[in-house]
Amino acid sequence: MTERTEAGEQLLAPFLSPVSVRQRLDHLMAQPLIPRKPQKPLDIGLFDEAARNQLSLF
Repeated sequence: MTERTEAGEQLLAPFLSPVSVRQRLDHLMAQPLIPRKPQKPLDIGLFDEAARNQLSLF
């Protein structure tokens, strides 16, 4: 059995079926989301690591 793809004609093993678009989308949806940009640090209030390292004034 052969399948026509963008890369050309590809031979498939008799016990395997081609991966459908639905199967590809299901696989992509099961993956965790990745941010498109690096996340900015939260350096305010309780989460400010630099403020914790300061010496006390008193």
